[in-house]
Amino acid sequence: MEWETVIGLEIHAQLNTKSKIFSGASTQFGAKPNSQACAVDLGLPGVLPVLNKEVVKKAIKFGLAVDAHINQRNVFDRKNYFYPDLPKGYQISQLDWPIVGEGKIEISVGDKIKVIGVTRAHLEEDAGKSIHDLYNDFTAVDLNRAGTPLLEIVSEPDMRSAKEAVAYAKKIHALVQYLEICDGNMQEGSFRCDANVSIRPMGQEELGTRAELKNINSFKFLERAINLEVERQQDILEEGGKIAQETRLYDSVKHETRSMRSKEEANDYRYFPDPDLLPVEISDELMDQIRKELPELPTEKKSRFITEFDLSEYDADVLTSQKPLADYFERILVNNSDHAKLCANWVMGEFSAACNKNQIEIKDAPVSADDLSLLISRICDDTISGKTAKDVFKAMWKR
Repeated sequence: MEWETVIGLEIHAQLNTKSKIFSGASTQFGAKPNSQACAVDLGLPGVLPVLNKEVVKKAIKFGLAVDAHINQRNVFDRKNYFYPDLPKGYQISQLDWPIVGEGKIEISVGDKIKVIGVTRAHLEEDAGKSIHDLYNDFTAVDLNRAGTPLLEIVSEPDMRSAKEAVAYAKKIHALVQYLEICDGNMQEGSFRCDANVSIRPMGQEELGTRAELKNINSFKFLERAINLEVERQQDILEEGGKIAQETRLYDSVKHETRSMRSKEEANDYRYFPDPDLLPVEISDELMDQIRKELPELPTEKKSRFITEFDLSEYDADVLTSQKPLADYFERILVNNSDHAKLCANWVMGEFSAACNKNQIEIKDAPVSADDLSLLISRICDDTISGKTAKDVFKAMWKR
């Protein structure tokens, strides 16, 4: 039997505010454990949450960028469950009245263009972090992350392959970076992705039973985890079994998924409006202000690179896939505007290869954009050859 894969993604983007969503505690990453959790984050008696206005502005900015409906009256709810790293016994989230309604994202896989629906994007607070490998006999809990603002972006189940899912996740990742609402650091957990995966016989309209994949912290692992889960579900169904609706953990070391728990529905969380928080009213004036402040987005920048610098669609797509990469490229062009193609080749070639090989972020690269710009200028004025420039670049990288 031929099977069709159906995938929906839930992306948690940690909003880059200096303080938490409902308290004044710091959101700085890497602080001493349990040093950034205040009375509000811990849910101690006698304290009340106060909404951080910057969080609302950043959510609106995202909604406008994906052409979504903004609910100008939205409500916070309590999502009730018990877990060691959730000190209040509930998470403040949004259910029926999220801040961002339906929108859309356009992706490309090969030469195919596809529109993926965004169901909603809602605000919520993050939980703390359970650390299982610090001690042999028990689990440690760090509550620094508790109360950190999250924007949970939920897609429609419109993706039909792992490659489409990765393309969508990368597009959202680039978008939140361009909007400067999230740093997108997957290693630090500020951009996390869960995948809902099911399969059904080709041509069937009814969705199959889905499994939710968690603990995915890279695009490479996202593709691997989805393909692995599809194979698992196919094997079960072809042997006459049934798929259990459950949450599964992806283990990148063993390259396997394993069951964590049965998948909960909304009823299991006993949602109800948070009595400590009034509904959020968003004015037309604030909407207009944020709309005017929207930066150049990846699609717009890509079109500009093609028309202004005569780059190919592929080159423009690669260079605009990450905001730091696009910024680095444009910085190099300041002194080499007549040699855009050469600059693009260096950024996509030698520079990107060195970053990947050494596993460092663009902002941490030892060769600055200004330095590489001067090196390329020496190629353009025939001071040195391209081959010599590559040797010089290696020396610059090691200095």
